[in-house]
Amino acid sequence: MEDFSLEQRFTNLRNILRRLRSPEGCLWDRQQTKEDIGRYLLDESYEVLDAVASGSPAALREELGDLLFQILFLAQIAEENGEFCIDEVLDEIGAKMIRRHPHVFGDREVKSVADIKANWEEIKRTEEKKYEKHSSLLDKVPRSMPALMRAQKISALAAKVGFDWPDAEEVLAKIEEELSELKAAIQTGQQRHIEEETGDLFFSLVNLCRFFPMDAEQTLAQTILKFSSRFFYIEEKLKERGISPEEATLEEMDRLWNEAKFTLKE
Repeated sequence: MEDFSLEQRFTNLRNILRRLRSPEGCLWDRQQTKEDIGRYLLDESYEVLDAVASGSPAALREELGDLLFQILFLAQIAEENGEFCIDEVLDEIGAKMIRRHPHVFGDREVKSVADIKANWEEIKRTEEKKYEKHSSLLDKVPRSMPALMRAQKISALAAKVGFDWPDAEEVLAKIEEELSELKAAIQTGQQRHIEEETGDLFFSLVNLCRFFPMDAEQTLAQTILKFSSRFFYIEEKLKERGISPEEATLEEMDRLWNEAKFTLKE
């Protein structure tokens, strides 16, 4: 395929997908629905992000291919349903990018990145009014987005219209209040109440992230990575002794955990 043009490569991939979805194709692929592919699309998106973080061009190339395939798969199902085809998807996104970059494709002048962002938001608001897609300001944030990310975006939208704490100190006070309420809920033993107060505490912590600023999703991801690295250290040290984590005592693992904190450089 080295001598093929980009268009030929794209057409070849579409033909592979169409063959898989045909009566002579793959039974599993033929049974997939939009909802099925939507879930795979999320999985593949996360794997792309992992590949970006790894710094491996080969891994990123592979994962981008997997993600592209899921996008084409969704478009193929839509085409089979008579809704739209991938050509329309490409036309629409191309037109949108031209429309939202008038400083590149038009005659609008900008002096800073701030001007570019302001133009983007202005054009986006005009488009959303045209299609009337949202009944609430918060409806702009997709419900399928990971909860921490969605919480931060929703709270940021509310803050834009003035519904926000005045400073980080007020958020910290709210966190302390929510923690007290969680402790009280735990005392009641009522699972639903505990879940509700835990959610309130999470939401308050996410709001704190906005004030510094931090990305809540990435902040937690970094902590998970740190935890995983230290736990792997524990596993490896125990393996050297010929025992598994299940066989080790909590005291042994705690000691190795503290050792990992000083040994590993995160």
